[in-house]
Amino acid sequence: MSDFTSNFWSIYVAGITIVSILACGLLLWFSGKAKAMTASDNTTGHVWDGDLREMNNPLPRWWVWLFIITIIFALAYLAMYPGAGTFKGQLGWSSRGQHEAELAKGNKDVEPIYAKFNAMKPEDVAKDPQAMAIGERLFMNNCAQCHGSDARGSKGFPNLTDGDWLHGGEPDKILETITKGRIGNMPPMAAAVGTPDDVRNVAHYVLSLSNSPHDSLKAALGKAKFGACAACHGMDGKGNQALGSANLTDDIWLHGWGENAIVAMINNGKVNQMPAQADKLTESQIHVLASYVWGLSKKAPAAAK
Repeated sequence: MSDFTSNFWSIYVAGITIVSILACGLLLWFSGKAKAMTASDNTTGHVWDGDLREMNNPLPRWWVWLFIITIIFALAYLAMYPGAGTFKGQLGWSSRGQHEAELAKGNKDVEPIYAKFNAMKPEDVAKDPQAMAIGERLFMNNCAQCHGSDARGSKGFPNLTDGDWLHGGEPDKILETITKGRIGNMPPMAAAVGTPDDVRNVAHYVLSLSNSPHDSLKAALGKAKFGACAACHGMDGKGNQALGSANLTDDIWLHGWGENAIVAMINNGKVNQMPAQADKLTESQIHVLASYVWGLSKKAPAAAK
């Protein structure tokens, strides 16, 4: 991988580019200086189809000057724009800069559309059909890749329609999550819990908290070992939104259900990241998007997983 992140390839491509341009100039100069052996009738001696002879005439001046202009243009382009390795060009142009400029212009053009929503409470924005249509498009473009087009998520990606929130489901918390992102970290807890049997006992105790199918004897043995998990999930297993720890009593399983899935979580831990959107979306867009997401969980009763 280091071969693709070093300066070698940029220097290599820049070298080939410049050498190719100079080689074109040399070829043009050489073709103008070289003299071919000609016959007395100013032909090269090449004959086709019996009587077609090649004349030894110089290149047309318009063609030569067009070639020269092309070479000058290529050199001027490399001086003004990026094209010679890491050299950024005198104009300082970049595709990223142009994208950001066009994005800023686009955001400025649509800002009047968002203006009327900025002063509205999220609860009111969620009732506005125009705002929800905009929120849906923002969601499809920025959130659906992980949470799905129906916002019901999948394994490892939260369902946004069921009312179960790791960090809180109030509009201000959703806005904070979208703006700053979240990093969820469940550390490996096997060493703190005890033996492999203790880990499986704790898994059955966790299953019992939500009345999921479990071995009651193993669950009873695992209750005492659950203390290693209580610092984040609480002694009652209902989690802590301030830490983003999951509620283990609601029968909603973000990373998979069952003894093996829980054992794997205890043994290996898990790190999840919700990327921040502040650099991609404006405050007005995040306000509408947060209102849209908040409204998703208010449309229907929570769906069991």
